[in-house]
Amino acid sequence: MYATLWSLVPDRSVPGSCVTAQLPESTNSSNSTKSNQSNAGTPSKKLNCTGGLFGLYLVFTISMLTGELFGLIPRCPKLLGMLIAGCFMRSVPFLAKFALGIDKTLSSTLRSVALCIILLRAGLGLDPKRLRALSLHVVLLAFSPCITEAVTIGFASHLLLKLRWTYGFLLGFVLAAVSPAVVVPSMLAIGSEGYGVAKGIPTLLIAAASVDDVLAITGFGVLLSVVFGGNESLALTIARGPLEALLGIVVGLILGVLLWFLPPAGHRRFLFFRFCFLLASGIISLLGSVALKLHGAGALACLTVAFMAAIGWRSRDGWSDEENPLLGPLEVCWRIAQPMLFGLIGFEIDVGSLQADAIGYILATLFIGLLFRMIAAFVAVTGAGFTVRERFFIPFAWLPKATVQAVIGQPCWTLPTEPAPDPKLRPWVPRY
Repeated sequence: MYATLWSLVPDRSVPGSCVTAQLPESTNSSNSTKSNQSNAGTPSKKLNCTGGLFGLYLVFTISMLTGELFGLIPRCPKLLGMLIAGCFMRSVPFLAKFALGIDKTLSSTLRSVALCIILLRAGLGLDPKRLRALSLHVVLLAFSPCITEAVTIGFASHLLLKLRWTYGFLLGFVLAAVSPAVVVPSMLAIGSEGYGVAKGIPTLLIAAASVDDVLAITGFGVLLSVVFGGNESLALTIARGPLEALLGIVVGLILGVLLWFLPPAGHRRFLFFRFCFLLASGIISLLGSVALKLHGAGALACLTVAFMAAIGWRSRDGWSDEENPLLGPLEVCWRIAQPMLFGLIGFEIDVGSLQADAIGYILATLFIGLLFRMIAAFVAVTGAGFTVRERFFIPFAWLPKATVQAVIGQPCWTLPTEPAPDPKLRPWVPRY
């Protein structure tokens, strides 16, 4: 694999290095006055790194090998090893200098493609009958834990971390999103073993995960506009959330119905082209929403297109959920995409930037938010016909964080000029 990569782009596939370069005065003068004042006395420097494709290959290889090793441990998920591998590479200077050259845009695109694959698998596995019966609880499970955790973390971060109220609630919506890349494979795994299928628990959690993410991303966008004073009005920013969700559903329905007829029946490579059309529809939905700055629509459109396509394939071609021939190719794609996704997410975590006196307050804030989230999730599924043990299982299945946080909280965001620092902030608390 590496030999093929090197033969295609040899200059970017060899081990690189990072060099700190001084920015020219002309670059500095293009900045705003306030930005210059905030950086007064600090020379402008830029980290130039090479060997991005080699670093990407290194992240993929080490994450895959570490995941396989963790998979040998009973009841231990492979993704834990992949996350640890990414964190380890970022923390070890010898390895980090190779991977720091990874292009941020390429890294974000690869993570989005991996998320697209898992959402397509989720959509194909949704049970329409169970989803219709549990539609009310899908909405409750998507909204109440997300809003509860965001509000709780807003209060906790203001009291413990001394953040401004707006910054605290902004942090709340970053942390409130559930990780579909963790929840969906876990629910598909227990569903394949028959656990909770009769009552539709995997379907409930998979469907609610996408709505939860749309809500968290929308709340984050609204608070970001409030904190940094975007050009868009607050009313329009708030209205964007429902509009993006509606747009995602409509696009997903249109593409899903289109997949009923493409490729035409009797085509000699029917399954191959059907898989290509399905994957292309998901990538268009997810990456297209990012390009159009409609982030809340992508995940929902990707899930809807697979769900709608599967409905037609069941009725027209007689495919069942267990015998869907496209699940095999998607499983192969996920085996390749999973180490890339979680390795890159782990690499975004810079352990060296944490300070010892902040860790305790951060963990306390996170624990308080998760505690109230679990209570809200337990209450949300009351009356759904689940046993007490099943109702306790759902809050624990609703805890994972990773994918959305890595996307909307990554450090390469370019934010507008920040407000004046608050003297009441702790010295170790970042201003944004």
